[in-house]
This record gives sequence, C-alpha cells and structure tokens, in this order.
Amino acid sequence: MSFNNLDQLYRSVIMDHYKKPRNKGSLDDNSVTIDMNNPTCGDRIHLTLKLNGEIVEDARFDGEGCSISMSSASMMTEAIKGKPINEALKYADVFSKLMLGEEIDEDIMDELGDVAALQGVAKFPARIKCATLAWKAMEKGVKNEAK
Repeated sequence: MSFNNLDQLYRSVIMDHYKKPRNKGSLDDNSVTIDMNNPTCGDRIHLTLKLNGEIVEDARFDGEGCSISMSSASMMTEAIKGKPINEALKYADVFSKLMLGEEIDEDIMDELGDVAALQGVAKFPARIKCATLAWKAMEKGVKNEAK
C-alpha cells in the first residue's frame, strides 16, 4: 500500500472515531473519575473507568475537543477495556513512544487496533498533547486508584 493510501486510510479511521465515538458517556458513581484538559487548545476530557481487581472492566469518556483528542479517547477506551491494568499502562507507554516517533513492534501495534492510525500525529508536535490527553487521564486514574 502506498504512503498516500495508508495516510488516507488513517485519516478515515480517525474521522470515523471522531464522528462515531466508541464508549462515549460515563459510568456509575463507583467508577474512577478523571477530568483533564489541554489549556493550549481547549481539549477537555471526562474519563470514567470501572476497575475490577486488576482489570479495566469498562471505560467511558465525554468531553470536547479536536478530532485528534476525541478519536484518541475513543480508540484508547477500545484498547484498554477488559485488559489488565498493567497492560493498559503498557499500552499508554507504547502510545507515548509512538507520539515521539519511535519505532513500535508490529505485534503490539496489532494489539492496539485502530490506535495505529494516530502515528502520523508525531509529525505535528503541537498536536501530540491532543492525542495523549485521554491516555494521560487513564494513567492518572489508574495510578491514583492504586494508592
């Protein structure tokens, strides 16, 4: 597949998650709740996580922002639902490396699903905070809950 076709495919995936977000909404009062924003561009997220022991049983988000931040939140919730907390944190670490333009093992990229569509964001440093907002919120929520 040529670079232009791959780039177009990634844009389509991002716009699909933006226009039809997965896991939009919130969970009940027993959930971990994290509110974060990106003051640089105005993106904000309200993330709720249902943790059951060491498993991220469910994840929902609400908020407003650009297509990158909202599609990233949608993709992130899809990637971590049903996963062990340590795996969700590993995915966040891998995503941070992806945003820095580092090479990522193909096997882990396959595990992340649609998240691969965001790898082009690394070329636009001003947009990296948009893409990582939901991931940083998830890390914060999981780590605060573990205390």
